[in-house]
Amino acid sequence: MTTPAAIPARRYFEDVEVGEEIPQLIKSPVKHLQLVRYAGASGDFNPLHTDPKVGEEIGTGGIIAHGMLIMGFVGQMLSDYVGPQALRKFGVRFKGMTHLDDVITCTGTVTEKYEEDGKGYIAGKVQAKDQHGDLKVAGTFTAYLLYRNA
Repeated sequence: MTTPAAIPARRYFEDVEVGEEIPQLIKSPVKHLQLVRYAGASGDFNPLHTDPKVGEEIGTGGIIAHGMLIMGFVGQMLSDYVGPQALRKFGVRFKGMTHLDDVITCTGTVTEKYEEDGKGYIAGKVQAKDQHGDLKVAGTFTAYLLYRNA
């Protein structure tokens, strides 16, 4: 289960300030079935993500989650914050492995607010950590927001 987001129906350019924290998203513990389903949806059937024996054999301590799944969690947080059509750029670097039963918390901060060609943009930093504070992904985003009176 994810944490409910207390987010307005529409976020306008005028409503966002540099330094503003994006409401965090806390995901339920990562489960084996979730990884099998994600493998089917993504087409990434690397057994490292679904077969515990493979993870033990290569030294990862068992199954690890797909990095793109964790990136997707961060993308969900951003989409909840700015709306699904506002995101213009989004990228991350993978920093650590996510294991079964890890609880992932996604956070972000607005670091820039600017206007270009008569449009309002915000940019920021995002990350995902597990319940121990270990960093899993870190990245940046840019989003286009409408003006309130446009």
